[in-house]
Amino acid sequence: MKLEVARAAIKYVVPNSIIGVGTGSTANFFIDELATIKDAISGTVASSVVTAERLQSHGIEVIDLNNVKEISVYIDGADESDKELNLIKGGGGALTREKIVAAVAKRFVCIADESKLVSVMGNFPLPVEVIPMSVSYVKKQISKSIGGSPIIREGFTTDNGNLILDIHGLKIENPKTLENKLNNIVGVVTNGLFANRGADILLLGTPNGVETISPDFL
Repeated sequence: MKLEVARAAIKYVVPNSIIGVGTGSTANFFIDELATIKDAISGTVASSVVTAERLQSHGIEVIDLNNVKEISVYIDGADESDKELNLIKGGGGALTREKIVAAVAKRFVCIADESKLVSVMGNFPLPVEVIPMSVSYVKKQISKSIGGSPIIREGFTTDNGNLILDIHGLKIENPKTLENKLNNIVGVVTNGLFANRGADILLLGTPNGVETISPDFL
């Protein structure tokens, strides 16, 4: 199903433009598919070091975002999505760069298998990227003002040199509000809720083919 949604995402690639590319297992399938039409695009912006390396291994140009005027579309996976196309991302730890690329892109196409679509998000632990010296403080603030159980992701450092707290046990009924509340805690770089800038289109892999979900569809 991941392969099918990756193939379906190719039709959203805008020829002769720069494409934003996400991180993770589903995004890897997309990168491999993108390699088959690499001469049709102007280049890519990668959301992680691992993604940049995979793109470059296919001979696909990777451009620094600061040297890019425009990204036509950003294509990436998700750990969870609700029916309003709010997302949880960051299982792979690339949430901050993913959020930056998504913010710049004109359109965000999310690719996932059907297990990722849920009625209420939170079963997947919510990642929060934090400055290392702030871990203890941020944990206390989360426990006090938000709830859930923030647990340090052992043995992991982000591409930005920071740490990840994964919040377990949440029931996220107001994702935009929670996204802002978490980001207002001193020491938080950002969190894995993509709600204020969610997906524009969700391509969902199912046993019966790829389902397209968009605000128009809803």
